[in-house]
Amino acid sequence: MRRALELAQGVLYATSPNPRVGCVIVRNGQVLGEGATQPPGGPHAEIGALRDAQARGHSVEGSTFYVTLEPCSHHGRTPPCVDALLAAKPARVVVAMGDPNPRVNGSGLAKLRAAGIAVETGLCLDEALALNPGFVARMRRGTPWTWLKLAASLDGRSALHNGVSQWITGREARADGHHWRARSCMVLTGMGTVLADDPRLNVREVDTARQPRKAVVDGRFVIPEDARLLDGTEVLVFTAKSDPAKAERLARKNVKTILMPGADPLRVDLPGMMRWLGEHEVNEVHVETGAGLSGALLSADCVDELLVYLAPVLLGDAQGMVQLPTLDSLDAAQRFEFIETLRVGSDVRLRARMARRWQALRSGLDAPPARV
Repeated sequence: MRRALELAQGVLYATSPNPRVGCVIVRNGQVLGEGATQPPGGPHAEIGALRDAQARGHSVEGSTFYVTLEPCSHHGRTPPCVDALLAAKPARVVVAMGDPNPRVNGSGLAKLRAAGIAVETGLCLDEALALNPGFVARMRRGTPWTWLKLAASLDGRSALHNGVSQWITGREARADGHHWRARSCMVLTGMGTVLADDPRLNVREVDTARQPRKAVVDGRFVIPEDARLLDGTEVLVFTAKSDPAKAERLARKNVKTILMPGADPLRVDLPGMMRWLGEHEVNEVHVETGAGLSGALLSADCVDELLVYLAPVLLGDAQGMVQLPTLDSLDAAQRFEFIETLRVGSDVRLRARMARRWQALRSGLDAPPARV
């Protein structure tokens, strides 16, 4: 199973909106075939492993399949993988986690069991979920898994009072941040960042054949029509202000304007935006923005995970990482759980996530409903 997880890790940037899945076929201690899910429309992991076994000249009858996600049992862009497994006649199938897609959700495992194939679930579940939190979140709650990337000094400052922030962290940390961009379905920023930094929002520091989509939260619809991110690739602009003429001009640059006002008519409905993204097959959102939108997303309960790069420097009286309302009680504080600490060059990367959200995703994935 750990080899299957490695194979899934190898396609981290490629499979969206499908999950990253790896498969290894074994008999008597010998690996017969291996596969990982390919970009949309391409073969899933199980099909890739079966083809690999065939190319090696192996029959897989009586073998064991180790696969990181329940084999699909429905027609999508490709035929059901469970039918290919049934035809291959393995003795056993070991699955890391069930598929939360309502069109699967245990039916793939049930079909295998009905055919007399031994099925086991839950092996390396946490590792498999860590590769696909966005897919599971979209299927279970209808919104993407969202992490907020922050870069700050040891005293929690993200920019000087004059707005200068490039660069607090070192080159290695910035390159690591591009890995997180690359694995996401979408890079999201706010209008303040566009005006201050004129970012491109693309992946440059790691090799990837797929660029994530780009999105901007722009409540007042003031995005400059010559902004660098408007480079002809698709850009989503979520706004609270209607300006059909500007939207039409931007459409010629492949910009889709989504009107989504919140309770404040000059601010975007952030939870509504997340639901919209889930409806449009966005699994993971990587947020890189200023303190204002960062705080608004946290206040709107739209952040699942924090990705924080701390530099060994003190900036003193400068801008903070996020703008949040003043609290009267520690009980009202948003609390995260540290899950990883890693040195990256001269900086430290911290990862922290909402434990309750993770447990909600994880619940039941080791034993999905047994149904055909």
